[in-house]
Amino acid sequence: MKNTILFLYVLGASVAQLAAAQLAAAQFAAAEPAKNVLFLVSDDLRAGVLGCYGDQVSDTPNIDRLASRGVLFERSYCQGTVCGPSRASFMRGRYFGNEGITLGEHFIAQGRTTARVGKIFHMRVPGDIIAGTHGQDVPACWTQRFNASGREAHTPGEYACLNQNVFTTALEGRQSTGDPHRPFVTVSYEGDGSDQPDAKAAAKSVELLREFKSSEKPFMLAVGFVRPHYPMVAPRQYFDRYPHDQMTLPHVPEGDLDDIPPAGISGSNSRKNGLAAYPDNQRRMWSGYRASVTFMDSQVGRVIDELDRLGLTESTVIVFTSDHGYHLGDHTFWQKSNLHEQVTRVPLIVAAPGVMPSRSRSITQLVDVFPTLCELTGAPVPESVQGKSLVPILRDPAAEVHDAAFSYAQGGHHALRTDRWAYMRYADATEELYDMDADPGQFNNLAQKAAYSETIAKLRLKLDERAGSTDAARIRGKRMKKAK
Repeated sequence: MKNTILFLYVLGASVAQLAAAQLAAAQFAAAEPAKNVLFLVSDDLRAGVLGCYGDQVSDTPNIDRLASRGVLFERSYCQGTVCGPSRASFMRGRYFGNEGITLGEHFIAQGRTTARVGKIFHMRVPGDIIAGTHGQDVPACWTQRFNASGREAHTPGEYACLNQNVFTTALEGRQSTGDPHRPFVTVSYEGDGSDQPDAKAAAKSVELLREFKSSEKPFMLAVGFVRPHYPMVAPRQYFDRYPHDQMTLPHVPEGDLDDIPPAGISGSNSRKNGLAAYPDNQRRMWSGYRASVTFMDSQVGRVIDELDRLGLTESTVIVFTSDHGYHLGDHTFWQKSNLHEQVTRVPLIVAAPGVMPSRSRSITQLVDVFPTLCELTGAPVPESVQGKSLVPILRDPAAEVHDAAFSYAQGGHHALRTDRWAYMRYADATEELYDMDADPGQFNNLAQKAAYSETIAKLRLKLDERAGSTDAARIRGKRMKKAK
């Protein structure tokens, strides 16, 4: 009897899920192509620090609200693992973004106004932010472009350089553009945040949305927020939400680095950068990071609120993502340019007219954003684009468009992420293999274990195929320019 009841329960749930999927597909099919695009890009944001991705500490109500209105992709991955290569990649829809038409140029050809506010293509943070300069921006991508400047580490307030254990309010001698310890800087200060680059980006975006509403011309507004990229600067009230003595550090097992090849060990690790000597300062890094994330989230909310107020939401695709993730002490690693999950996995949320709110565990990539926006707005997909539209997943969250995601790091290192496996192969042919079902923290490297020889052989072939189809062979062995 119990088995019969269980069978009927499972059958009923399956029927309900099928009916919901069919309803969502029908509503999506009935929707008109979206007129506008709002593309929101954060910087150095790891997915797992957001409330909508399961974090219980960070306060991110606005990004969480957007997630509740769209499809949240739980397993989306960047291609480049530093700012420059990643942004060039997703803005061209190509694994390596050194050629091909940009998203903005393509939309201009479709009759859209394209505006950039803040960092979309690579900018040096803090260098270009302090100077108010364009960095590696592509002028042809935009009909309008605006930079959002700020004082960054030079903001008057309580400055800390945490790997050096320096705390001061003095403005002299602060680590800034080009200085070796700038990734470990926080500044907490008295103010409302309106002087910060992300607040300025939000204010300009609100102004532009009002202009676009009046003109009635289709638009793409790309807004690039620089936080939580270092220096982690925010008003004191944001730091106060995250007392450092309440921050929990990632679990690092004894001997965690023993089975990671030298090429896989981050050049910014606690022993090498000095943070190993200051456990409390590692917690302060988390405090500063969370404070910066919450401040950035507040600016996202200002832009979305204005879109709603103007009545533009029902005709606009909204995408939120980051260029890559970030290490915050995982495996004793800090920063980016690494192939482990905390760096390659990124947040990705897509909200669009006719799309039912849901979550998807399908493997997706940042190169997919370009063709997805094309399909949602009724634009053709350029032949140069290598990504795949995510519209099938927007219709049915269980649909799949990739069997693996491809990522790369400087020095000719490559990785694949499949449904179950995370595989890394370095330029010296050393490898890592993790069973992400059994070992999501990536603590047990299986690459040298005989029981997994067949699995790793298949992944090697798959990586070779993916590398050949993504132009990786062209740059194998060459060094990517480090972009920080």
